[in-house]
Amino acid sequence: MLILDAHLDLALNAIEWNRDLTQPLARIRAQEAHLKDKPDRGRGVVSFGEMRRAGIGLCVATQLARVERNAYSPILGWRSQPQAWSMTQAQLAWYECMEEAGELVQLRDAVALQNHINRWQQALARNDDSHLALPIGYVLSLEGADSLVTLDHLHRAHARGLRAIGPAHYGPGVYVNGTDATGKLSDEGKALLREASQLGMILDATHLCDDAFWQALELYDGPIWASHHNCRALVPHNRQLSDHMILALAQRDAVIGAAFDAWMLAPGWVRGQTTPQSAGVTLNTVVDHMDHICQLTGTARHCGIGSDLDGCFGTEQTPADLETIADLTKLPALLQQRGYNAADVQGIMSGNFICALFKAFQQKAAAPSVRPGTQIAPVITTH
Repeated sequence: MLILDAHLDLALNAIEWNRDLTQPLARIRAQEAHLKDKPDRGRGVVSFGEMRRAGIGLCVATQLARVERNAYSPILGWRSQPQAWSMTQAQLAWYECMEEAGELVQLRDAVALQNHINRWQQALARNDDSHLALPIGYVLSLEGADSLVTLDHLHRAHARGLRAIGPAHYGPGVYVNGTDATGKLSDEGKALLREASQLGMILDATHLCDDAFWQALELYDGPIWASHHNCRALVPHNRQLSDHMILALAQRDAVIGAAFDAWMLAPGWVRGQTTPQSAGVTLNTVVDHMDHICQLTGTARHCGIGSDLDGCFGTEQTPADLETIADLTKLPALLQQRGYNAADVQGIMSGNFICALFKAFQQKAAAPSVRPGTQIAPVITTH
């Protein structure tokens, strides 16, 4: 079965974690087993080989470089927007190198998406492992908009393939506040949404603080999804979606990708103390969150996978029965045990996000051309 993962921080792992994703996962783990600089060293679960083995022929791959407004924050960030922009360009350069090596292929429009899907489905249908030699298709997304020094930088990014944008990350942001923060969109944030909509980009509602979430849904008239989110009703935290938010996203025909970060799956998680085993977090726990969305909305059309695996965590913070990203192949059987039929399972594993991508690409193709945005001064320069 073709699988689409709607949120993978591939370039962050390659550029900042120094992981060569073209290598076998066992080798990646062994190369960093002696390192202690990050809690997930030697515990990563993602490599290109493991993705192909699972049939993950499609993903939404990120650029991520936030501006850190608090010098003492434990969250990784940069001191200025130009620094953050430069890091996203290093990440983009890595994606382009992986394309040249035949490991990845960027998908910018409906034609490229359809051709790629056809190629993967034909290979998977042969059941001869020929898909293991295919490039993985990726749609480029920006997680957190801090790195956009001006709106002209958004146009530059779009010209090089950026098709989705999540304006927020953790804490106060340049354009909008995110997880663990409050406050509505700034004037610059509103301008960013207008420009992104004109470009036909997908707005990723992930990480928006509650105030900004509701305002963004009101203001944004383009396609929307939530690439990696779980349910506040099951695990109370502002990082999660409330039932009201889930229903509002469903009204916009959005797809919500289930995240596999264990602290978002188990209530009462204490970082550095709780383990997936002690909390009883398994892949079935992920299905609990998927099922909550499906039962609440009355359909499986709004649910997908946005694993965020190796998003600054490894097996110390993944479901206990997940050893590598290839274990996403265990999900169809778990969904079937809950009573989901074959069409629903296929939709959750890839079809729902694929439909969202086609809709966004076709809408963009029908939209009139736009002029580059008016430049605005950097909101943050130095700290």
